[in-house]
Amino acid sequence: MDPQVGPYLNSRALCSPLGAARLGQLATGCAVIALVTHSAGYSGSQGVFCMAAWCFCFAMSVVVFFLDATRLYSCLPVSWDNLTVTCAALATLMCVTASVVYPVFFVQSECPYAGCEVRNFRIAVTVCSILATVAYGAEVALCRARPGQAVVGYMATVSGLLKVVQGFVACIIFGALANGSEFSRYAATIYCVAVYAFCFALTAVLVIMTMCGRTRAVRCMPFDRFVVVCTLLEVLLYLSASVVWPVFCFDPKYGSPSRRSSCPWGKCPWDSKIVVTVFSFVNFGLYVADLIYSQRLRFISSHVPSSSRVAP
Repeated sequence: MDPQVGPYLNSRALCSPLGAARLGQLATGCAVIALVTHSAGYSGSQGVFCMAAWCFCFAMSVVVFFLDATRLYSCLPVSWDNLTVTCAALATLMCVTASVVYPVFFVQSECPYAGCEVRNFRIAVTVCSILATVAYGAEVALCRARPGQAVVGYMATVSGLLKVVQGFVACIIFGALANGSEFSRYAATIYCVAVYAFCFALTAVLVIMTMCGRTRAVRCMPFDRFVVVCTLLEVLLYLSASVVWPVFCFDPKYGSPSRRSSCPWGKCPWDSKIVVTVFSFVNFGLYVADLIYSQRLRFISSHVPSSSRVAP
């Protein structure tokens, strides 16, 4: 064997702050799934969402850790740095959502009919889910590009991380739209849905391009300028949707300015319209922040090997 080759396994996957964060993800994810399946339990759409989020994040962590430890990521046609920080940011958002949803719907101050043991298990699930959120957030913090530091991967920048949050918020909007929002009543609200879908697709394309390493240039402009152009377009579209949607949902001429007392909780179109309105403004603010930050970004990852990492 060539002595210059070195060990087959990547020792940094274990003996580094990043490796410790990923081991924490594996430990807390395994604990959550074991506790839920053992005694804590889950039911309904809220429980299914939480369990799906935990299983997805755990499976993703297993794959990332295995590929990093064995160095097999070098065989993949992807930008490893961009892929891992994107996965960590997405897992952070999913775990923090599950950490809020699960205790709200499944943890009660008094003991349920099944006894206090079930309640205690559900409290333990919540604690482990919060710890998993911290572990994923730690990976994002360790990989994030610092001011004045060479940008190794676009997704490690604030702009790249905002792209993940924008996509996650868009998924919340889509969920509310599907929950009886009555968006098909007016052409204006259909336009808003088209805006949400177009901006989500454009954001997803930018993320996929960076993860696949396709960031040298886009037609006649460099990638960082292409990002700014796309973000400006998304800002303008979200601005229009953030104005049009509430007008056609809550103005007395087109909709209802207040919630009817007879409207059932969880299945009321007015509630879904409120959710869409709130998160439309949230995403508009995220796109504005993304646009402001992108003005200062000079992306140079096309000159850096994909195996290099941002120093923690």
